[in-house]
Amino acid sequence: MDQKEILSRVEHTQLSPTATWEQIKAVCDEGKQFNTATVCIPPRYVKRASDYVGNAIKICTVIGFPNGYTTPEVKVFEAEDAIRNGADEIDMVINQGLAKEGDWEGLLEEIKAVKASCKGRILKVIVEACNFSQEEKLALCRVVSMSGADFIKTSTGFASGGATVEDVSLFRSHISPDMRIKAAGGIRTFEQAQAMIEAGADRLGASALVGLVR
Repeated sequence: MDQKEILSRVEHTQLSPTATWEQIKAVCDEGKQFNTATVCIPPRYVKRASDYVGNAIKICTVIGFPNGYTTPEVKVFEAEDAIRNGADEIDMVINQGLAKEGDWEGLLEEIKAVKASCKGRILKVIVEACNFSQEEKLALCRVVSMSGADFIKTSTGFASGGATVEDVSLFRSHISPDMRIKAAGGIRTFEQAQAMIEAGADRLGASALVGLVR
């Protein structure tokens, strides 16, 4: 797969807590230039970015980010607000405490509530894989598959670890056939990106790859 094909799967990302509008604008310009799948930006900038890019590129934003421990009601409000502001895709962080407690029903209901609030927009569910055991990851695959979400996503990029080939491969083997995978966190070379795609990733959350060809 050549670099152009890989970039078409990249969500060009700027989620720094200190990101300025000039940095967000640059990410939007680069995303359009290199035909990335989306730009993934903080909720604060969604309206301005949506007005800026028009229909030239899809806007993705994050919900319950990066820790995931806000209430379902807050996550639903965040998603609805982002969509009103022009977001095309939503990446939500799960309540990791529910998963650690084994409250799979509670976690399922949270994801389903956010999915319903997306009104048909794509929902990606961030499970922060580095924080969970193999057995817990398998349970997460089942819950996310049952939820109606569109993607399972490996990581926020703000925890102790990011995407791994092993996790992507595990997810591919245990999610429902119609669910897709977003690998994110620590993907800094085209070789790493290629390996994630070969393992089963459909999208890549990355901030570095565009810079390599710019």
